Amino acid sequence: MLKLMYITNRPEVADIAESAGVDRIFVDMEFIGKDARQGGMDTVQSHHTVKDVENIKRSVKKAEVLARVNPIHGGRPDYFSSEEEIDAVIEAGADIVMLPYFKTAAEAEAFIRMVGGRAKTMLLIETPEAVELADEILALPGVDEVFVGLNDLSLGLGRRFMFELLADGTVEKLCFKFRKRGIPFGFGGIAAPGRGMLPSEYIIREHYRLGSGCVILSRSFCDTGKISDLDSIRSIFNDGVREIRELERECEKHSSFFFDSQRELVRRVDLIRKGESK
Repeated sequence: MLKLMYITNRPEVADIAESAGVDRIFVDMEFIGKDARQGGMDTVQSHHTVKDVENIKRSVKKAEVLARVNPIHGGRPDYFSSEEEIDAVIEAGADIVMLPYFKTAAEAEAFIRMVGGRAKTMLLIETPEAVELADEILALPGVDEVFVGLNDLSLGLGRRFMFELLADGTVEKLCFKFRKRGIPFGFGGIAAPGRGMLPSEYIIREHYRLGSGCVILSRSFCDTGKISDLDSIRSIFNDGVREIRELERECEKHSSFFFDSQRELVRRVDLIRKGESK
């Protein structure tokens, strides 16, 4: 079963998500450089804090707490250096620390050294440079998990729609490298089954076919910025997670031939890219 991750800094939402079966609560502290590269995109910049990591850690019982820190950077008058930031989130209780938007093996190696085995490391591969250097990066000791960030990677590769990276083989080639190294991995985000610009059924089947182990429940799964009623949020999580697990159990019944024949995914990506009706 996929490890489901959900981004929030609200303890009451984290409690609902965990109770519904979400495996990881994702505290997103990344903000450095994000405005510049994602300007005009319908993305969320969370601006979570170290205190949020502490609050979420205190509120969950079984779920792991994942903290995405900023890309490697030196000290700023108004903010931590990378080393200070990583120390702070680990002290606050992060089980997993994610490094975003790196471009060199040296950055990944520095990150692993700063974590120092005190938490799991997760490298977020979302630049063309990181893709080119994937073999070198994956050979570094101390890489616990990797995740492919489709938003920024699609921007960097000049794609108009992030799921083109599933259709054109980019994600599949990376997943082969991850499996070869025996490193757990995941990619992208999903809505509840039957929803999303590309219906999440197609994406979940690709996760299953490629051997992925985790995925983010996207804002379209449950947008707590627009839905304030906790009972409604609880219903969305309970129903959505149940439907995802049912679909996963259905996937387990199929042979590899079934997944290899699923060309509908590619067709739908092409239609969406061209602005045609689904």
